[in-house]
This record gives sequence, structure tokens and C-alpha cells, in this order.
Amino acid sequence: MTEQMLVALGSNIHRERNLPRAIELLRRDNRWRVLAVSPIYQTPAVGGAAPQPDYFNAAALLATHLSPADLRQALRRIETALGRVRTVDKFAPRTVDLDIVFVRDRQLALNGRPLPDPHILEYPHLALPLADIAPDWLFPGVGLTLKQIAEGLHPSATEIKKMITSDRPNINMLSHYGTDRIFEAEESEIYDPEFEELIRQILVRIGEDPEREGLRRTPLRVAKAYDFLTSGYATTVAEVVNNAIFTDSCDEMVIVKDIEFYSMCEHHMIPFFGRVHVGYLPQGRVIGLSKVARIVDVFARRLQIQERMTNQIADALVDILAPMGVGVVVEASHLCMMMRGVQKQNSSTITSAMRGLFKKDARTRSEFMNLIRDN
Repeated sequence: MTEQMLVALGSNIHRERNLPRAIELLRRDNRWRVLAVSPIYQTPAVGGAAPQPDYFNAAALLATHLSPADLRQALRRIETALGRVRTVDKFAPRTVDLDIVFVRDRQLALNGRPLPDPHILEYPHLALPLADIAPDWLFPGVGLTLKQIAEGLHPSATEIKKMITSDRPNINMLSHYGTDRIFEAEESEIYDPEFEELIRQILVRIGEDPEREGLRRTPLRVAKAYDFLTSGYATTVAEVVNNAIFTDSCDEMVIVKDIEFYSMCEHHMIPFFGRVHVGYLPQGRVIGLSKVARIVDVFARRLQIQERMTNQIADALVDILAPMGVGVVVEASHLCMMMRGVQKQNSSTITSAMRGLFKKDARTRSEFMNLIRDN
């Protein structure tokens, strides 16, 4: 049976990195679906004797077959991957907190903690993010929805401050749309100890010494690189489009061509790369041009085969635009053919996906193919 659960997230150590990273790791796990993520809020630390940095707080709505106890264990593993070390001081600063606070239509105790978490009724840093993504959930025994609870707390600007939306962590953290600084191995940085250990084992397996000077920080850099190269798993088309769809009477073909991409083949995890050409015939709606390139990256930044990626891009545009037709052509070179196997350095692969009029009408398809080849 699938259940919906609300998870509260918080961080006040490297919070700008760790909270979006936690959201990304939630999105990558196929044992649940992330249905919604709240905006991020900045709040003062609650409790504790010594002053400490403000928290970034958010909430996520998950649908999962896991029991609350099994989900809790999975969340603890994500905390560990982000460097969380639990101490007896429950008010100590932390890299990240991931706590189940509400199971829909159920009351229970989880490791001695009642769910729903009664702190929701008094702490804005819990109530506001939860109300953003599950406003109509009713708190049992209280007779109030999460939205009503949040509205009744009346937090001041010093108690809680709405920050940035957290629905696109990969664009801010793991994308060339943001910054390359995330790929540097900062001194004493904790990124993902479990992932880094896997890379370290690979280095040993191939006959290297991961402790020699040139490789000492390689596991961290490789972990970051792989997260970037597979960041398509951590986002959706809806998130990258972000409402950049506009009503317009245009009914002529729109083409965005020569969109460069880099992906990794799922058979050998070796890169393939090339160009994507996209065209569509609007039917009352157009999309921001830069969003077409972002859609390509959603699917390219996964383990892929070229044929599937081509069809995924076409189907995504059909789903969000409902156009009269879509055409996608991908031209790529595959290093698994160039570096190994047949070792044909000059080979390339072309795939296409046609939808609507691009498939049914030869003249429309011919116009598209001629335009993308017009230099």
C-alpha cells in the first residue's frame, strides 16, 4: 500500500549546500516519489545554550510503499551521507535533519515520537513549509488543517523568513547554469562520504593508491562530477519549465537547433555527446526558448541510450505544450564506439522522433529537416 508522508528538512551547517543536496538525494531514490517540495525558510535555532547559525528549513511530500520505520532508516542514511553525526545534544548544530512529521490519515508512534509531530502546532519553521505543500491535511484531534495552523501562528519576520524556492536544486547546485565552484574540492569539505568511499575502492581495484597526492581528493571530485552528470534524475520537466509557457496565436514552426548536450551511455557509463535539433508547431501556446535546452538536459543528464533520449524530449514537449506537432533530431558521437569495441573514431549516430503533423504530414517533416540542415 502506498502512503503519503511529510518530511521536515533542516540544516545550519553549510546550509546553502546541504539542504538542496538533501532534496536532490530524496529525488534520486526510486523507493519513493517526491510529490512536492516547499520553499526554503530561514529561521533562528530553537533551544540550546550557545548561539548558533540560523537554519534553512523546508518540507517534502513523499509517496512510498515503505513503512514509516523503513523510511526513517532510509532518511538516516541520507543524513549520514551528508556528514551528519548524531550526539546526545538534540540542539546541536547539524549538517541536515530529515524527520517524518506526518503520515496522512494516520496517528502512530515512531521510536517513541508521536506522529503527527505536536511541534507543528507551535513552531513556524515546521508549520509553514508543511502548509505550503499539504495545506488541507487535517491535524487529528485539533480540527485544524495545516494551512489554518500556519496562519494562526502569525510569525514575525525575525522568527521566519521565506527564502528561495527549493524545487530546482540541481539548477542552483549541479548545473552549468549556476557556478563551477561546486566542483572544487574545498579544504576539509564533507560532501558524500559513502559515495566517495565507492570511488576510493575503484581506485584501489584498478591498481592505484588513493592516498597519493594527486588522488587524495579525487573521490570527492568524482562524486561531485557524477552527481552533475546524472542530475537529470533529481529534477523534472515541470520544474525546469517553471511556468515559462505563454499564450500566443503563433502557428508557424518554431525551431531551436544545435543544442549541445553531453550524456553517458547506460551500457558502459562512457560519455556520448552531440547536438539536438527541436521543432514544434504551436497550438495557442509557446515555450521560452531557453527552456527547450533545459528540457534536453533533464534527459541527457541520466544514464541513457540515444534512441530513448530522443523520444523522451519529443514526448515532454507534447505533454507540456499540446502542439500540432513536434520533431526532434539528435546527432551524436559515442565514446564507447570510439575508445573501445570497434574503435571507429569518425562514426556518428542520428536518431529522430516525430509527433503529430511532423509524423503525419511529409511537407511539415521535410520543412523541419531542411531548416535544421540550412547552414
